[in-house]
Amino acid sequence: MEDNRFTNQVAIITGAGQGIGFEIARQLALAGASVLLNDIDEQLANRAAGVINMLGGKCHPMAGDAADISFIQTMVDTVVRKCGFLTIVIANAGITSYGSFLEYQPEDLQSVINLKLFGSFFLAQKAALQMKKQGSGGSILLMSSVTGHQAHKNLAAYGMTKAGLQMLAKSLVIELSPLNISINTVAPGATLTERTLQDDGYEQTWSRITPMGRAATVEDIANAVLFFVLPESRHITGQSLVVDGGWTATSPSPY
Repeated sequence: MEDNRFTNQVAIITGAGQGIGFEIARQLALAGASVLLNDIDEQLANRAAGVINMLGGKCHPMAGDAADISFIQTMVDTVVRKCGFLTIVIANAGITSYGSFLEYQPEDLQSVINLKLFGSFFLAQKAALQMKKQGSGGSILLMSSVTGHQAHKNLAAYGMTKAGLQMLAKSLVIELSPLNISINTVAPGATLTERTLQDDGYEQTWSRITPMGRAATVEDIANAVLFFVLPESRHITGQSLVVDGGWTATSPSPY
């Protein structure tokens, strides 16, 4: 059956060259949305958009740093110029930075904060200003993590930024709801991606300690994101949905 849930929707997705971001872009495009796919790696962005276009979606690649405010504005301007408007924004770009708190370096903290907090904050702001100008509302989704709910060894800085995104979504309800703009977060647990599968034993470890018996797939996370950004879901706002197979209910350590 043809999937046209997102016909006449236009989306920006950051950090979408592979993994969760790519799957979100793929599902949105194949459900009818026009997608601007961002990744800092130009080769990844071009390859990902090419795959989606070959599958029959409409996807435009745009390489650049999602923590750079001038580039953020350029993304918004570009998608509006190409498609006429903007209705969905997904701030997915991020880096995982492990490190002992007692040894963590300032430059590492700065890079995590710049991309996850600064980049997400101003992407939401620039998108909301465009949606306000259009006058027809929209949906913003921030990608959080179970580490924003539950402590993980060596992930204090990362978890802090993820928790911050959840509070940002809750706070922005006050200003964005009158504009008919919803803002939510999805908090993935352990997920099988190109990056995590490089870690020896990752899938086996997380399958063992996850109540549902397996780590998440990128499809699991994308399904939750698409639910939040459906126009029919716009009355849901300020929420954070954990997608982790029940891990936060019991929280056994992988170490």
